Amino acid sequence: MTDKEVGPGLPHWDLDTIYPGLESQPFLAAMQDHQQQIDELELYFKQKGITQSGSIPDSVEVLANQIGEILDQFNRLLALQSTLEAYIIGYVTTDSFNTLATRRMSEFEMTSVRFKQIEVLFRGWLGSVAASGVEIDSLIGSHDTLHSHEFALRETIDESRYLMSESEEELAAQLSLSGASAWEKLQGTVTSQIVIPFELEGAVEDLPITAIQNIRRYHPDESIRKRAFEAEIDAWESVREPLAACMNGIKGTVNTLNIRRHREDSLHKSIVQARLDRATLETMLGVMKESFPMFRKYFKAKAHHLGKESLAWWDVFAPIVEGGREFSYSDAREYILSIFEGFNAELAQFTRHAFDQGWIDAEPRNGKRGGAFCMEVPLLEESRILCNFDGSLDQLFTMAHELGHAFHNNCQKGLTMIQRSTPMTLAETASIFNETLVTEAALKDADKKEMELAILETFLISASQVIVDIYSRYLFEHEVFERRSSAELSADDFCEIMTRAQRETYGDGLDPEHQHAYMWAWKPHYYSESLSYYNYPYAFGQLFGLGLYAVYQERGAEFFIQYQSLLRETGQGTASELAARFGIELDQPDFWRSSMSVIEKRIDRYQQLLKM
Repeated sequence: MTDKEVGPGLPHWDLDTIYPGLESQPFLAAMQDHQQQIDELELYFKQKGITQSGSIPDSVEVLANQIGEILDQFNRLLALQSTLEAYIIGYVTTDSFNTLATRRMSEFEMTSVRFKQIEVLFRGWLGSVAASGVEIDSLIGSHDTLHSHEFALRETIDESRYLMSESEEELAAQLSLSGASAWEKLQGTVTSQIVIPFELEGAVEDLPITAIQNIRRYHPDESIRKRAFEAEIDAWESVREPLAACMNGIKGTVNTLNIRRHREDSLHKSIVQARLDRATLETMLGVMKESFPMFRKYFKAKAHHLGKESLAWWDVFAPIVEGGREFSYSDAREYILSIFEGFNAELAQFTRHAFDQGWIDAEPRNGKRGGAFCMEVPLLEESRILCNFDGSLDQLFTMAHELGHAFHNNCQKGLTMIQRSTPMTLAETASIFNETLVTEAALKDADKKEMELAILETFLISASQVIVDIYSRYLFEHEVFERRSSAELSADDFCEIMTRAQRETYGDGLDPEHQHAYMWAWKPHYYSESLSYYNYPYAFGQLFGLGLYAVYQERGAEFFIQYQSLLRETGQGTASELAARFGIELDQPDFWRSSMSVIEKRIDRYQQLLKM
């Protein structure tokens, strides 16, 4: 099946190949199978006495077989669960008015929370196995399944130290449905259903907030960008109280759980999830902070070109080349494919398959979430990609980025679900590498000053968002966690923290009178109980991807095999271990500075072109 052409020629993704409908027999059977597998796991745990302090077989062989059976059951269940979740999310994120999809998500979550409780029991039980004196090396070496899941098992044992009691963990999992998860869903629903009447080209039209944001970012007329910005701010003003309640609810929950689980601080779980150490994170953040003067040169150069001393928020994404290139969806598709074919035939063939099989939902529309993401459909060994395509070069890069995530998923075909578990840091590797391929190729193809400027501008907008704006989001979230530990914060508090963080990072490159105080309101990354600090991994991915591209330039064709191997094994090692394969030392500032120097050269070239 090819892309479903809708609206102005933009596709909706094809979900029918997963299940034929939310009320179809195959889907309902899969939901029933999901519940039955969890029932069987609960019964197995009960029969074997597996609890956080449960019985441990005396025989190493029996113990190994028991753990192996659990891992096999987990992997089967996770494949089904992830497929069901992707299918339902496919409806919820593209049509928040779909009440059937919302109900199916609730039903799915009610069942899934039981599996979370089982996972916690297993983690605690593995911790008690390790504490009992069992020789872990011998245990893992005695069984093929344990050996092939060694990294995950050792990681699980280590994390077992940060558990509450069994009854507390069970209660926390159950309460999450009506607590943090409910707040997260409310934020998504509220933000996706905002419609704003907006006058454009003499006609007033009701536009979804995502369309208003695209106008604010990319419209060539500053007066229209400014009106869109003001309309957007007014919209956030109208829903700020429920969104502040969502933020307070989620961050308050996370703080409470972190204390009860004896986490070191609000960052601790995030660092573990990212498979980083604090030294590496601090080193990277330090180099990011060093780079702010460099980025401010870019902001000031752009501002001066626009006839200003500093950028207003509606200028941050503004096009600086009049009549810059716009892409139809089909043009964007062929452009991406041509670049990938020049790099590697396998990547190009995979990308063509993704386009041809209707994996992409590209049309911005009311009820659809903003932004972009890629999700895996494990039982089909496929992916689905959401974006909000508007014909801009930035959206072309976004498509290439998300196709990188899909290629990463493809590289992990045949692995178990546990082996595929990739941290956020390494999850950005293929996406940033794809973006870099497209950027480099586009710069080489640029035959005019205006085209080169447009490409550099698109890259530098993205890089400044990933380094400068991401750092502001990191500062914001860190302070929110600290202050939320003693009291709830008001919408005014969130706005004040956000604008202060923007001043600290953007500096004099941004007009202090025209910042975006409501960046906290619409970014979904802040509204997840399970993934705090969903910001710095993007910076890691940007700089790591640039570093890998430099390795590719050195090694040529042989790089692709090593690259595929890295992507395949991102769930089976720490970031430092996997980077070391390419001679990269993540705890040293030199690596991060070398990647940052690529950006600096592009800023210098950008400034040169503006003066020509």
